[in-house]
Amino acid sequence: MMFFTPAYAAEETLSTTAVTEVPDSGGVISPPPSETETFMMNIGMLLVLGVLFYLLMIRPQQKRFKEHANMLQAMGPGVKIVTQGGLIGTIDKVISDHEIQVDIGNGIKVSMMRSYIIGRYEDNIPSSSKVANDDKKNKKDKSAK
Repeated sequence: MMFFTPAYAAEETLSTTAVTEVPDSGGVISPPPSETETFMMNIGMLLVLGVLFYLLMIRPQQKRFKEHANMLQAMGPGVKIVTQGGLIGTIDKVISDHEIQVDIGNGIKVSMMRSYIIGRYEDNIPSSSKVANDDKKNKKDKSAK
């Protein structure tokens, strides 16, 4: 009983001979790398990836944290701030290194952690809040005086 057609069997023998033939490379075939070479290449690649991960992800984040901590330490009473919750207020007094009292308007004073401050209010105002023709109004007012 024959399971293969003669055409398929002939094609199979052609493909196996094509794979076993090596093109002329000057008679020199490089041996595969040894286990230690392969291991060292893998370790080297892991080290390169670790350095890239540190430079692109960890270092910039640490820099931002340090800048934020310095900004928080420099803030004192009278500074207008924005909190993570979106509240805008003025620092009324510093209770401790980690806690401040914020006046959010109408005499309402709230105690909060310093770490919940995003930054100064002036730094967080989007530039798009400026009216497009505001400069023209100022020029007209100055010329009328």
